[in-house]
Amino acid sequence: MNTLVFDIETIPDTELGRRLFGLGDLDDEAAAKVMYFKQKQARDTDFLPLVQHRVLVVSVVLRNREGLHVFSLGPDLPSEKEIIQRFFDGIERYSPELVSWNGSGFDLPVLQYRALKYGVNAARYWETGDSDRDFRYNNYLSRFHWRHIDLMDVLSGFQGGGRASLEQVALSLGLPGKLGMSGDQVWEYFLRGKVDEIKNYCESDVLNTYLVYLRFQLMRGLLDGTQYENELELLRQKLQGSKEPHLQRFLDAWNDPTSGV
Repeated sequence: MNTLVFDIETIPDTELGRRLFGLGDLDDEAAAKVMYFKQKQARDTDFLPLVQHRVLVVSVVLRNREGLHVFSLGPDLPSEKEIIQRFFDGIERYSPELVSWNGSGFDLPVLQYRALKYGVNAARYWETGDSDRDFRYNNYLSRFHWRHIDLMDVLSGFQGGGRASLEQVALSLGLPGKLGMSGDQVWEYFLRGKVDEIKNYCESDVLNTYLVYLRFQLMRGLLDGTQYENELELLRQKLQGSKEPHLQRFLDAWNDPTSGV
């Protein structure tokens, strides 16, 4: 089965913010400040409602018969709509097992809202058995099905009190964890024009997620010890063959968890 591990990074949808709060032609930075302030007033947190997020990048690890692929959609693509369409096109093409960390609580709802905004076709994603019987009892939408594995949800036993961050779980397994930035810095980096750094950060997160997923597959008996080591080696070779500094940095931190890089 094809496996698609994914992670997204978002920024405030300041166009929506201007409309919601009557901000006229206020610039993006000022509009976002108002959005954060309004949310803090209403909910005692400045984490915006999911509908107020705009997708900047989707990073992916795709494992299929052809091998292992690590790549990102955006920010080099011409529009957010194309980012969203290509993500759902991948589901249409591969019918993969989706894997995420908190994808049910964040990534997928955001992608759904943005697909709705742009009129993106995502028929395979929304399939529940009307056109394909295989999706009747195993689809992307049900929390307890396996076409989408939200590792945070599954490993916590679907209990809010048992949830852990990707950072904590990754470090507990000797994986690199966060390298250089965190999710709450994305907007700041965007304003400073550091979009490539955001993409690199997202790719590091999706690599951590993929490695947690492989350990999960070992734990549940879907990989034996030899298969697990072969998958790790395949990823190491992929990273070694890359000329991207952030992927080399990830590999170095993975090979030596005590290096502190």
